[in-house]
Amino acid sequence: MEMVPSEENQLVPKEIESAAEEPRVLCIVQDTTNAKTINERLTLNLPASTSLSELFEDVAHKAGYVNGSFDLAWGNSSDNAPLDQTSEMTLVESGFEAGKRNFLQLMDKEGEQPQIASDESGTADSNGLDDSSQDRFIGPLPRDSTMGCSSDYSSPSYSYSSILNKSETGYVGLVNQAMTCYLNSLLQTLFMTPEFRNALYNWEFVSDSEEDPVNSIPYQLQRLFVLLQTSKKRAIETTDVTRSFGWDSSEAWQQHDVQELCRVMFDALEQKWKQTEQADLINQLYQGKLKDYVRCLECGYESWRIDTYLDIPLVIRPFGASQAFGSVEEALQAFVQPETLDGPNQYFCERCKKKCDARKGLRFLHFPYLLTLQLKRFDFDYSTMHRIKLNNRMTFPEELDMSPFIDVEDEKSPQTESCTDSGAENEGSCHSDQMSNDFCTDDGVDEGICLDNTSSTERVMKPKSSLTFELFSVMVHSGSAAGGHYYACIKSFSDGQWYSFNDQHVSKITQDDIRKTYGGSSGSRGYYAGAFTSSTNAYMLMYRLKDTTRNAKYMEVEDFPVHIQRLVQKEKESEEQEKRQREIERNTCKIKLFCMHPVKKMMMMENKLEVHKDKTLREATEMAYKLMDLEDVVPLVCCRLVKYDEFHEYLERSYEGEEDMPMGLLLGGVKSSYMFDLLLETRQPDQVFQPYKPGEVMVKVHVVDLKSEIIAPPLSVRAYLNQTVTEFKQLIAQATGLPAETMRIVLERCYNDIRLLYVPNKTLKAEGFFRSNKVFVESSDSTDDQVTFTDSLLWKLLDRYGNTIRLFVSLPEQSPGSLANRTSCPKGGGGGADSEDSLEGSKGCRKSVEAILEESTEKLKNLSLQQQQALSTRGGQKSSGHSDFDHIDSPAPETDPISQTSQLPPISSLPDCHVRAVSGAGAGACGGSSDQEHQFPSEERSDSDLNNDRSTSSVDSDILSSSHSSDTLCNADNGPLPLANGLDSHSITSSRRSKAHEAKKETWDTAEEDSGTDSEYDENGKSKAEMQYLYFRAESCTQEDEAVDWQKCLLVHVDKRITLAMFKQNLEPFVGVTSTQFKVFRVYSNNQEFESVRLNETLSSFSDDNKITIRLGRALKKGEYRVKVYQLLINDPEPCKFLVDTVFAKGMTVKQSKEELLPLLKEQCKLNLTIDRFRLRKKTWKNPGTVFLDYHVYEEDINISSNWEVFLEVLEEPERMKSMSHLAVLTRRWCPSQMKLEPFQEVVLESSSVEELKEKLSEISGILLENLDFAKGRGTFPCDISVLEIHQDLDWNPKVSTLNVWPLYICDDGAVVFYRDSREEPMELSEEERNELMKKESSRLLKTGHRVSYSPRKEKALKIYLDGGPTKDPGQE
Repeated sequence: MEMVPSEENQLVPKEIESAAEEPRVLCIVQDTTNAKTINERLTLNLPASTSLSELFEDVAHKAGYVNGSFDLAWGNSSDNAPLDQTSEMTLVESGFEAGKRNFLQLMDKEGEQPQIASDESGTADSNGLDDSSQDRFIGPLPRDSTMGCSSDYSSPSYSYSSILNKSETGYVGLVNQAMTCYLNSLLQTLFMTPEFRNALYNWEFVSDSEEDPVNSIPYQLQRLFVLLQTSKKRAIETTDVTRSFGWDSSEAWQQHDVQELCRVMFDALEQKWKQTEQADLINQLYQGKLKDYVRCLECGYESWRIDTYLDIPLVIRPFGASQAFGSVEEALQAFVQPETLDGPNQYFCERCKKKCDARKGLRFLHFPYLLTLQLKRFDFDYSTMHRIKLNNRMTFPEELDMSPFIDVEDEKSPQTESCTDSGAENEGSCHSDQMSNDFCTDDGVDEGICLDNTSSTERVMKPKSSLTFELFSVMVHSGSAAGGHYYACIKSFSDGQWYSFNDQHVSKITQDDIRKTYGGSSGSRGYYAGAFTSSTNAYMLMYRLKDTTRNAKYMEVEDFPVHIQRLVQKEKESEEQEKRQREIERNTCKIKLFCMHPVKKMMMMENKLEVHKDKTLREATEMAYKLMDLEDVVPLVCCRLVKYDEFHEYLERSYEGEEDMPMGLLLGGVKSSYMFDLLLETRQPDQVFQPYKPGEVMVKVHVVDLKSEIIAPPLSVRAYLNQTVTEFKQLIAQATGLPAETMRIVLERCYNDIRLLYVPNKTLKAEGFFRSNKVFVESSDSTDDQVTFTDSLLWKLLDRYGNTIRLFVSLPEQSPGSLANRTSCPKGGGGGADSEDSLEGSKGCRKSVEAILEESTEKLKNLSLQQQQALSTRGGQKSSGHSDFDHIDSPAPETDPISQTSQLPPISSLPDCHVRAVSGAGAGACGGSSDQEHQFPSEERSDSDLNNDRSTSSVDSDILSSSHSSDTLCNADNGPLPLANGLDSHSITSSRRSKAHEAKKETWDTAEEDSGTDSEYDENGKSKAEMQYLYFRAESCTQEDEAVDWQKCLLVHVDKRITLAMFKQNLEPFVGVTSTQFKVFRVYSNNQEFESVRLNETLSSFSDDNKITIRLGRALKKGEYRVKVYQLLINDPEPCKFLVDTVFAKGMTVKQSKEELLPLLKEQCKLNLTIDRFRLRKKTWKNPGTVFLDYHVYEEDINISSNWEVFLEVLEEPERMKSMSHLAVLTRRWCPSQMKLEPFQEVVLESSSVEELKEKLSEISGILLENLDFAKGRGTFPCDISVLEIHQDLDWNPKVSTLNVWPLYICDDGAVVFYRDSREEPMELSEEERNELMKKESSRLLKTGHRVSYSPRKEKALKIYLDGGPTKDPGQE
């Protein structure tokens, strides 16, 4: 496309000359209002000049809808804000992209579905579209009587039929909160039950009662039913109902059983309806009665009781059977089929006074008006020990005749024993899981039809029509036993039509759809028949008795009671208010708003501006002014809104002369998100706003003063990308007053990328300028511009500026000397005699560790004495003549040019600060040689020694990285200018970036790899660190630093390319001890501290204002590991007790480490032990593990890591573990007759033989081998278990011969084994004693915290709270 210059000298597309060249916009529209068209797409290829109103007309014509009856919204946005149908803006102006696919969604307008355009209007496309047509017809399908839903089952999974218009179904769906489909299915079923709905309408909530309507379950159900009957919405929320249950948002993510919910909800309604007319409603509608009887087969004596039920659970496949029942009738017959009690299960007959064969069974005495059948599809597979779902086919009739299953004779027989009615408390006792599938054919045996075998065998039946039930609800489950989805197929009693209520979707279905919920297949009913069949099948059926005298009709709106009419009016007004609010939301522009607050430390503040699209820019500015709390700061006339790009910190344009333009036009319409933001810009009353034109780029200009080495805060300048460098210099000269002739401009695109702009005619775009840029300018008469840029002072200043960070360093309280002394005397170190004594003492205490390190460190072996002496001499000569300040203020004449420029006066030198150029890592870096000799007598270490002091901290690998962290990229301007405490800029480093990369030290993840030791010397033996000078500056924190405790804190400015070793050496004068005697901890935002131990790694992962804590203590050397020692007290309530922190080294034996521990234990823990009276063993969380023998060597026999933990166990006798093949087992005797556990005793086995274990147990307990039972403990040590459960819950006497096989798996020391005497019977406890013991055990186990469930997903019990919510037990966590 041809480009021409614009007024601002920018290239813009040439105006299109003909319509044929006009770009086109491809619109792909998805109709979300109809299930049949949800996967279809309407494609429109429109000219870019098409207006939004014309787009709506074209979509209406293609889709066959009346224009104005639907909304269009962006399809790839989370916010469904509709497009403005009345807008005359072109598609491109509205955010459409020419030449790309623009996805749209066609949605309901204000909750109502689109109106279908009539055929006469001619707006709808013909149904007979040619298949070759590119624009597919996506409108509503023809709605004729032949359209069923059987064709919807093209896939194996169940799919309900198309979602028709609400005007046709007349029903409203329910929104699924997350996993509340089971609740929605039951609520829709209850709503479609006329008797229940009408009774609920007749109940009236008393407003002056003490109960809150929010917590009233009947009232919230009433509101829900009113909305389901009168709302115009497609679907409504159920949150108010679940809130009345006392549920919080977490319950929405718990799926429960719909039958369980039905029971619990009915119980809650009965409680709430007490003392009202509806008190007995649930029982009247849903409760039936049955008789649970046992009859003696010798004398005919029968014992029975009456039970009530709300639903009948029907077994799909009986326990142990190979075939499933094929129909509900078969399952009902099995439900009442009696079982024979014979053999060991004989029944004791009160009349015969002996055990006799008997028949036990159930008989129905009364069926409820509304009959609920639960098909028990969820079972337990004992072969896999998992819950399973039975998908076997089970048919159910549309009309069910229950007359064959009813017993209409008297409930009491002369020869039976009278029992009281068990009532509702025994609901659920009528399960048929244990019923036998043995259909007896013995003619002489009563099958449970008659109460007395001497009476007539003829049944007295009610008329058959009186027990005929018609099916009206099928609650379907799709999925497995682990979870799935519920929906309901319900028949309307108004027209007999079946509907699918699937959450928010309601659609018509047919009898074929009902038959598809039978499950399984029509073939074999074998054991595995359900394994390869559909998982979508009926789970709960509801039938209603066909009785014209009782069958009710739905209450119409005009027949509503007065209180329901008031509720309808209230909900209608609420819905109208919600509709108006939604309309306001749809016309509200929501955009990010920023403001650089003129008072609050010039901090960028962020908020969200919500403004109606018809509000003018002037009104929006006033709203933003108040939103940012600027009323008392600056006048309104000194504020304006400008277009802003937060990511690039770029001011795109200002809006001069457009103050009265509506925000909708200004922002390009109401959108869910904008590609730009708004900035509320402020000015001083005597200043004038600078106009920002589109196409300009923003440049932050930092003026550099080479003489004072100050980099000024940024000045904002706007330029054009097609300007030349010469023109840009003239622009900066006008803004800064600097002469353009001697001006040097350096562009910083991102970290480590600074570029001198030296080609006069090159454009800014060619130089790499973008929307937002950062440049440094310098203009002086110095000769610095005559040298190569990378050797110039300007380059060094910028390099230092880009790499210096500010850190807060918290010093230890025990640090010798005051902070004032430390800052004023940087080279003194504050050591003194006390420091020397302490160092000598600590050195003597660690003699064996250091000896071991010397032996195991190959690098120290190979390092020649002459090399060390040469290094020491060179370091001493280098530092003997001058102090640190002498180096800085008066560089030696013979110093290298790079070193000389690096030691120029620091930025904003303050009298109380300590500035230091780090010259290598050697001993001479700390001050004069004489000072060094007297100050640190115990440390005579070379550079190589220092750089070998590394440790393998897995945590620290993420803390100190040798490469620069990602947050420093393109982020050099993040630091505040000026710095805190009056600093004019960042402290600046003087080393070259290229050389910094060349001299960067490699690091190893494991400090124990001697071959990986990294050399600090080049081929000539010269220390690499001597070629590199890195900036370090420390001063006391002032009270303005609110984030830290300023009395014990240093504010350190340091080059982040410095190594941790150099950083620690620079901190020595402030801490008062050598770098080997203190540790560095990095503090994270959550106040967690991690030790930094890798001395060769840089501070590149640190950023401005990070916090560091210094703690006194010996730092780790190469091959050393910090170890936490805990005491193991196997018979204490708290078996794990922390003792000390210590250091173990590679190559050290366990005996040597025990010798190191002895003085520490005596001094810090008051434990006076001998080396043969305690052992060390592995610690895995709370579990004691492998016993370490004295001759074991760390890293050879015992794997060790950083922050390792180990158990110390005090022994009562000398160590019995002599070999690694031995096994130490912790045993504990269980005494059932006393209901108590004896203390632990350790048993040492020479093999993994079960026989040896039992022999050892017999030896210590006196129990005979043949009477000894044992079991492995469960869980973590000490494997606590209730004394009420241990006797039967543990797996006693596993059938194995060795300990290292399943189910024992005892392969390491520390396993817990319980044992008992098999002849000992458990103590007989009264109910009161058992309850008391249960309380004690619960309290004991709760304190020890060992009642831990390891189930990955614990199912939550379904509860409905009548008081508005659960109350937390204060005794529970």
